[in-house]
Amino acid sequence: MARAPLLQLSGISLTFGGNPVFDGLDLVVQPGDRVALVGRNGSGKSTLMKVMAGLVEPDQGARTVPPGVTVGYMEQEPDLSAFATLGDFAASGLPEGEGYRVAVVAEGLRFDPETPVGAASGGERRRAALAKLLAEAPELMLLDEPTNHLDIQAIRWLEDQLRETRAAYVIISHDRAFLRALTRATLWIDRGTVRRNERGFEAFEDWRETVWSEEDIARHKLDRKIKAEAKWAVEGISARRKRNQGRVRALQAMRAERAALIRRQGTADMALETGQTSGRLVIEAKGISKRYDDKLILRPFDLTVLRGDRVAFVGPNGVGKTTLLKMLTGEVAPDTGRIRHGTNLQIAVFDQARATLDFSMSLWDGLVNDPDMAVSGRSDQVMVRGTPKHVVAYLKDFLFDEAQARAPIGSLSGGERARLLLARIMAKPSNVLVLDEPTNDLDVETLDLLQDVLGEYDGTVLLVSHDRDFIDRVATTTVAMEGDGRATVYAGGWTDYQAQRGDEAPERVVSKPLARPAPAPEEKVKKAAQRLTFTEKHRLDALPGVIEKLEAEIARLTAFLSDPDLFAKAPDKFRKASEGLAERQAALAAAEEEWLMLEDKAGA
Repeated sequence: MARAPLLQLSGISLTFGGNPVFDGLDLVVQPGDRVALVGRNGSGKSTLMKVMAGLVEPDQGARTVPPGVTVGYMEQEPDLSAFATLGDFAASGLPEGEGYRVAVVAEGLRFDPETPVGAASGGERRRAALAKLLAEAPELMLLDEPTNHLDIQAIRWLEDQLRETRAAYVIISHDRAFLRALTRATLWIDRGTVRRNERGFEAFEDWRETVWSEEDIARHKLDRKIKAEAKWAVEGISARRKRNQGRVRALQAMRAERAALIRRQGTADMALETGQTSGRLVIEAKGISKRYDDKLILRPFDLTVLRGDRVAFVGPNGVGKTTLLKMLTGEVAPDTGRIRHGTNLQIAVFDQARATLDFSMSLWDGLVNDPDMAVSGRSDQVMVRGTPKHVVAYLKDFLFDEAQARAPIGSLSGGERARLLLARIMAKPSNVLVLDEPTNDLDVETLDLLQDVLGEYDGTVLLVSHDRDFIDRVATTTVAMEGDGRATVYAGGWTDYQAQRGDEAPERVVSKPLARPAPAPEEKVKKAAQRLTFTEKHRLDALPGVIEKLEAEIARLTAFLSDPDLFAKAPDKFRKASEGLAERQAALAAAEEEWLMLEDKAGA
């Protein structure tokens, strides 16, 4: 006997600001459904979920939930003002005596229920909202970005809970690995239409491409038919006016149908311009450590980052990933050890807190007031990779419409704020990208594009992320921070790291004590002298000057060859300069290689 659906939407129509979000939407969620809800940022995913939860009243249509069925919704920004602690909020919907459920969930999600509401971060508030939903255990769970602000361990715990639950659920998430692991059907919002496919997110991209291909073929056939009928209307209608009015009306109907077709939204016009080439060595950390009061962040740690490396930093929230990143870039000083930066570094930073965005400013002012993007004497243009461009045109490259240009940044969604920050860092040349949680709130298409852009980027990438799929696609090295100050370097991305450490990572014994005193300068010199011959030591001291001289000569020759008329005016000079540039570039690479070898030998 068929069971009644848990939730049914019939003929739902909804309009915001004069623009239809949904029109005539029908949707059914059955017991046992495990559904991914996907679509572009701004397509209406969260709005649809709020309609499903009964929090947004549609203009037309009906929402039906059978008597006795419970529907739970995870709020993105819950109101905790009436509660003293996060635990009080999470337990507020539970029967008396079942508060233990919150403690169990809080342990898995890694947050403290005793945290006062006033002291809780945005991430802790979201985890409390998720804990509340899981503790209440409704028959249908509506989860809007549940993995945001969760570390990988907590995401895997949540995966296990959702895999074992008997409840149905609908999930919005940017985490492709999470969706692939859990979903068995997909709802896709595309230009106000909601389609359903009875396969999980794993099959989404193939399904989307099939739908779009069929749509393109149908549009092409319609265009050809309109063109043929329009030609007939011009050449043959005068002789058969009365008999062919039906055909004329059919042509008008086809034109109306073609005009009603909604063009697919394009992808953001993302591009990265690599600045001047950095030295082969980008960052060298030797014996760096860090402690804040009684909390040990990092035991003595070594890392060498070379030009072109993609290094991902992974580990639980609060373990110190961002602190290590800031030490490597020079923003925070280590307690012990030293950090050496290579030459010609141009660093661009994407920060997870969006701290560089002034939420009171409009998008327009936020760009034109950025000192790295300002165009002297122009308040309507920004400098984009060396070329002035109108503010609105550049915003459109990142999928903002003209009406949003004067809106405050604080009114943007999380995904829109992430796109705006990407627009800022991609406007200026760089050769080192520091990306701290760049994937939060971005839709699947933008994530795919960001991955492609990073793949073509000639510079170096330092990445903090909890998105396992994104790490696998981007990283060539993974630094795992596993607590108690331990950091270990693994080759490859997340899957490679998991394979190398095994299912259960053994406790690693760190031989260096944190409080080991740094050797005196005289002792360092003495030890280095024992490892290097006199000639090698002399060469090591001289190489930085050699490298600097070669870089200056390369810059001069590059500037000389940038004249587009040089080859036509002086072909011999062009040839000699090109040969000289190639020779110096080869000499620079050899000098950097030699310097690295001698540095390693001196530090052995």
